[in-house]
Amino acid sequence: MSPVLIIACVIVYSLILFGVTYLTTRKADNASYFVGNRSSRWYVVAYGMIGASLSGVTFMSVPGDVGKGAFSYFQMIMGYMVGYAVIATVLLPLYYRLNLTSIYTFLKQRLGVYAYKTGAFFFILSRVIGASFRLYIVVNVLQIFVFDAWHVPFWVTVFAFIAMILVYTYKGGVKTIVWTDSFQTTFMLLSLILSVVLISGQLHLSLGGLIDTIRMSPLSDIFVGDWHSKAFFPKQFFGGMFIAIAMTGLDQEMMQKNISCRTAGEAKKNMFTFSLILLVINFIFLCLGVLLYQFVQAKGLHIPQRTTDDLFPTIALSYLGPVSALFFIIGLISAAYPSADGALTALTASFCIDFLGFEERPDLTERKKTSIRHAVHIGFAALLLVVIVVFRLINDEAVVKQLFRVANYTYGPLLGLFMFGILTKRTVRDKLVPIVCLSAPMICYIIDLNSKDWFGGYQFGNELLILNGVLTFKGLWLISSSISSSQPSVRL
Repeated sequence: MSPVLIIACVIVYSLILFGVTYLTTRKADNASYFVGNRSSRWYVVAYGMIGASLSGVTFMSVPGDVGKGAFSYFQMIMGYMVGYAVIATVLLPLYYRLNLTSIYTFLKQRLGVYAYKTGAFFFILSRVIGASFRLYIVVNVLQIFVFDAWHVPFWVTVFAFIAMILVYTYKGGVKTIVWTDSFQTTFMLLSLILSVVLISGQLHLSLGGLIDTIRMSPLSDIFVGDWHSKAFFPKQFFGGMFIAIAMTGLDQEMMQKNISCRTAGEAKKNMFTFSLILLVINFIFLCLGVLLYQFVQAKGLHIPQRTTDDLFPTIALSYLGPVSALFFIIGLISAAYPSADGALTALTASFCIDFLGFEERPDLTERKKTSIRHAVHIGFAALLLVVIVVFRLINDEAVVKQLFRVANYTYGPLLGLFMFGILTKRTVRDKLVPIVCLSAPMICYIIDLNSKDWFGGYQFGNELLILNGVLTFKGLWLISSSISSSQPSVRL
């Protein structure tokens, strides 16, 4: 596929997206930006969250990583299902009962101002890094296949993408993203299904042959029984469970969309529906990974050595014909935009509410709030640009592994804070909370670094997130005392 045609796809897709944006931003205000006026349809949110959750990481990293880890990633997906059930039955009712705009306000009401600011800080840190990783993988493909040939610097490519995302999230916020995510999910799923169909055709596989090929491949093995391995089933399952709770249920970006539904009941339906669809789609992505490696073997191709992330784009753009290349680019763009649009909106919302105190500033007019919000929005866009450029300089393995590795450290304190606030009736020495939340990830890093020597070859996987949360919880317990009858508490 020629670079000119690829750029044309990006431009046409973006223009359609801007059209959707225009229709959803009329009469938009700060309430529609932050929580969509709490009028979002639950089924639209559920469908749109598919694209936001999968992103470019799933689109390319998961199929490529099948060559190394087979279907072991599905162990984590099964854990997700339990985590999403916890979100639907515990966290969402809590958020609705307290009528929260920023979910970290719960920490302020329950534990104190320092706990509140610490939770918001770790969200911002987590989301900046996570959104940068996700957007990087997409922009990097376009850089390799298009802009390197034109001698366009990588930072210019990133700037162009972020500028387009900035334009359509600048005004509408959540009200816009709920609809644009749905639009983008559609095209990403079309790209996935078409890729499976085209590769099956190249391999001359009927539907039955396709199923047998995947079932009989050693790459379709799901369960790992070696307790030393990072992919050991309990590590992946329980790690996935708590990753879902932390990266969805304790994440302002994901919850901002959920609490834009009209009622807690609708938000629950959204979460259960979303989780079941996500299970099926992730399984299809893993099947696509098997087919990609079967295709490489059958055609005698050279597998990209820099990173397995390059496998899918190389085959789709170079070996499956123009239709595959067209839909791959559209699918890739559809995966890219939700990675950053929701992040920019959530980061802006969290900073404005949690650090600038929008909800507690009667001195700020609606017009002044809007002006400040725009400045913050642009500031976070610039920050994403810098992080993406830096990440390209240091990345040396599949982005999906990098993403979860960082999540284990940055979401652990959030997990510990919310667990302590929900599961105990104790009060903390609030000023010491930041010390506890910074210490827990540092201890985890030291343990992870020395685990092979200290624990007979044991390697931490995603269960490191659980350890991080437990250490945070224990630390909070050490600086806490029982709530007296004269102290206020939040009804859970």
